Amino acid sequence: MSREVFLYDPPERFVAGTVGLPGRRTFFLQASAAGRVTSVALEKTQVAALAERIDELLDEVVRRTGGNAPVPAVAPADVADTAPLDNPVEEEFRVGTMALAWDGEEQRMIVEAQALVELDAESEEDLAEAEERLLQDEENGPPMLRVRLTGAQARAFAKRALDVVNAGRPPCPLCSLPLDPEGHVCPRQNGYRRGA
Repeated sequence: MSREVFLYDPPERFVAGTVGLPGRRTFFLQASAAGRVTSVALEKTQVAALAERIDELLDEVVRRTGGNAPVPAVAPADVADTAPLDNPVEEEFRVGTMALAWDGEEQRMIVEAQALVELDAESEEDLAEAEERLLQDEENGPPMLRVRLTGAQARAFAKRALDVVNAGRPPCPLCSLPLDPEGHVCPRQNGYRRGA
């Protein structure tokens, strides 16, 4: 079976968003262009890590080029996207592995999100080898979303993604665990219930 690659070069829109209420949200990456929409599900921590790494990579590009790359220092307001995810949100796959790269010739950020795959391995070395083979297998690997973004689009994506991650339940001021509307059992209060 050949690999299915959802390519957006360039996307009209590439955002992180959620479906559901805080505490029960499902996180998605969604790319769209020319009437096509692709949504892939992932974990909150993956969204946060992706946004942080995009910002770090863009900062490194600016540093290495001496500020000559077309990468803004902060997300431009005119590229900000605060609209909800496009409906219907239909999950193509759940993300397992993500990769980032900077194409210096085209001045584009490349974001790849590959479907989660169960691997059988007897050791950590075998597992690492199997993962590397999957990433390199352009022909028969698992489904992948590949998006090419300008520096401004990448900064705007990272800002929105971090905003989405931080829009969840507020943290408990004592233990930093998320507070539910009903409160939570706070370990710093020896299990006494703390209200929201």
